[in-house]
Amino acid sequence: MPKRRRASDDFDSPWKDALHHFLPAFLGFFFADIHADVDWSRGYESLDKEFQQIVRRAEVGKIFADKLFKVWLRDGSETWILIHVEVQGEPEERFPGRMFDYNSAVRRLYNHDVVSLAVLCDDDPEWRPTRFTYGRWDCRMELTFRVAKLLDHEEKRAALEASANPFAMVVQGHLDAIATRRNPEARKSRKFDLIKALLRSRLPKDDVRQLLRLIDWMMTLPDLLDEVFRNEVHRYEEENKMEYLSTFERAGFKKGHEEGHAVGRKEGHEKGREEGREEGREEGMREGILELIELDLDTRFSVAGRRMMKKVKTLPDLAALRQFARFLKKAATIQDVRGYFA
Repeated sequence: MPKRRRASDDFDSPWKDALHHFLPAFLGFFFADIHADVDWSRGYESLDKEFQQIVRRAEVGKIFADKLFKVWLRDGSETWILIHVEVQGEPEERFPGRMFDYNSAVRRLYNHDVVSLAVLCDDDPEWRPTRFTYGRWDCRMELTFRVAKLLDHEEKRAALEASANPFAMVVQGHLDAIATRRNPEARKSRKFDLIKALLRSRLPKDDVRQLLRLIDWMMTLPDLLDEVFRNEVHRYEEENKMEYLSTFERAGFKKGHEEGHAVGRKEGHEKGREEGREEGREEGMREGILELIELDLDTRFSVAGRRMMKKVKTLPDLAALRQFARFLKKAATIQDVRGYFA
């Protein structure tokens, strides 16, 4: 059996965000026939509270990058769509069973049918599960579900770059993030190319801002490279007279933008830029240090090292992360690492 390699847990949140903001684009990109059947003039509803209740009450295990939506079809009927994003680096035997558990939990708790879709982000071209079944003595239970495979788009870069569908940019960001996991310099270069393409696109400004934030979230960089990257982006924006100055200040953008309406556009933008820089820089530094620690643990201790990332992520602040990173350089065995958290 091949060694299992988990993708970074950082992908869960960006995918949830992407599905929330770009559901029509997502379905149009991966499941065009479903997109065509939906009456998008009625909008769609995210059923996050319902799904959280399903997970708690049905005890179906860890919630991954899953979203539950209510949509209306062109014939007027209501349909629930459960979308599961499997962000692991390798196939998992239990995955079809988890699809069944989630689907049956919706049915059991809400007496509502649900359509199950999955996006597979692994690197095995042969792994394409579409059903879960069990039974004996002519009694059988089965779930058939549809899947989309990110790997299928790896060789379609020209089509991705030419696509007018905003979700094509999410797919590019994820593929580039996986391809450059062990090469931060290459990641910075690819990330900058994606950002420039997005800034030059004709997408609505709100879509551009959301996608910039998602790509920044997916393709995290070590803190020093991150600082260089952000300076390059701001310089590019200024040279091309673009108005996305607070794009990468994740935490500070919303606050600065809202205060800008109250105290004046210019003053508000400056405040949003400054506050966003500070909070965004701290967030980026934390993610960068976590990525370096994960790489070190993975390289030196393989599966046992990767399992320690749950403990590492409980460290409360940047100072604690830096202290652990210094310790890790001197740790000789995985037992030493475990002892740090004992």
